[in-house]
Amino acid sequence: IVFSGNGPSGICLSYLLSGYTPYFKRHSLHPHPILQRKLEEAPEVSVLDQDLEYLSEGLEGRSHSPVALLFDTLQRPDTDFGGTAESVLTWWHEPDRAIPHLVLGRNAPGGAWHSIEGSMVTLSKGEWMGLPDLPFKEWLKQKRRGLRNNRATAEDIAQYYQHYVMKKGLQKNFRCGTFVTSVRKVSAESLSNHTQKDLQEDNDSLWNSNEKSTEVFQVDGFFKTTEGNKEPFSIHAENVVLATGTYDNPTWLGVNGENLSYVHHQLSALEEAVKNNSVGIMSDPVLIVGAGLTAADAILFAHHCNIPVIHVFRRRVTDPGLIFNQLPKMMYPEYHKVHQMMKEQTAACAGPYERYISLPEHHVLSFGKDKKCIFQDKNGCQKAYKISMALVLTGSNPNLSFLPNDGIDLAVDSDQPVSPKRNPIDVDPFTYECTQEKGLYALGPLAGDNFVRFVQGGALAAASSLLKKANKNPP
Repeated sequence: IVFSGNGPSGICLSYLLSGYTPYFKRHSLHPHPILQRKLEEAPEVSVLDQDLEYLSEGLEGRSHSPVALLFDTLQRPDTDFGGTAESVLTWWHEPDRAIPHLVLGRNAPGGAWHSIEGSMVTLSKGEWMGLPDLPFKEWLKQKRRGLRNNRATAEDIAQYYQHYVMKKGLQKNFRCGTFVTSVRKVSAESLSNHTQKDLQEDNDSLWNSNEKSTEVFQVDGFFKTTEGNKEPFSIHAENVVLATGTYDNPTWLGVNGENLSYVHHQLSALEEAVKNNSVGIMSDPVLIVGAGLTAADAILFAHHCNIPVIHVFRRRVTDPGLIFNQLPKMMYPEYHKVHQMMKEQTAACAGPYERYISLPEHHVLSFGKDKKCIFQDKNGCQKAYKISMALVLTGSNPNLSFLPNDGIDLAVDSDQPVSPKRNPIDVDPFTYECTQEKGLYALGPLAGDNFVRFVQGGALAAASSLLKKANKNPP
């Protein structure tokens, strides 16, 4: 089995395929009485070997995935009600159930968490960022640190994921510095005459010929050596797991001038500009486009540095779909502050916040070479502003260029590109296997699971399915 992606989804699945097996902890009490009754029916059978559809039936919560809700509530039974009840799972290491697998990733284990500005604070509560059987809070305590407002920094998260892989002894399955360039089906017969170049040092073959399987996946790519050289590799596997997340491809507006050098699509560009003193208190305003959390982080950063900001977004400030209208004020005071600025500081009426103008229900028409940007409001009125730089922070999409047709054929709507929120890969909800391509699995944002606490259910579903295929489930 080969995974493409070594973020939280890939790490969690590697743990489950390395023989670590969850059982219902005897004498523990789950606050959901129907689930408790189901768990008591067969405590000697691992959760991986039970009927996940039956166990997850009737569960409700903040995810559309039944298995994500199941695994989350088994690990954090009453967390949505502010409770701190212990997990009702106990973990046993059963090495004979391990399945050989490789986890390929560009960065160190943790995926895109290594690319995010380290001081950024997570949206989710710190304990929701944890992986099975190693609570994040416990790890943080060992570092003699506490959680600020119950939340953690991106640097903490990235370090925790690296520590998790080492602590659980998973590092032998991970190959960092690898770039996958192609995943495609090939006929098994055509491979019998070729020797397989393998990424594993011990030369254990990853692909054991199975008479039933007439086609396998060929995964091609290159490995970046410490000297910076590219070494090509080609692996064959009966099953491939896509867990690449969505951080790779920032969304573009598709307007004139968007490719000019002062227009950026990542928050890091603003941090870089501040470091280089190319923007500051006396600059023309920085334009921030978007009304999500990354845009809010950019506004907070600029506000902190006294940099003037023009903030443009398409929605109404009161739109219930706006993320700020869904966050509890007490837990997210800084985002609540941004929301207040958006409401109170429009171009039409000056508010209490200096160096910030909000333009709700506006969109960008064009960026000019002279750094003049033209906007249009809902009535068709146009305005021009001179800016120092622009940050278009309207989300990101996965880069699936290594799949045939960019993976579009695998999506729920096979006429549109894959998008975590609008058009995820179509998977079976209880195995996470792609409905259009057997043997291919998709986890995390690619399958529509966008929070670390919920990506783990997809790993549970995929592990259960892969163990059945490998006949590693006890009868």
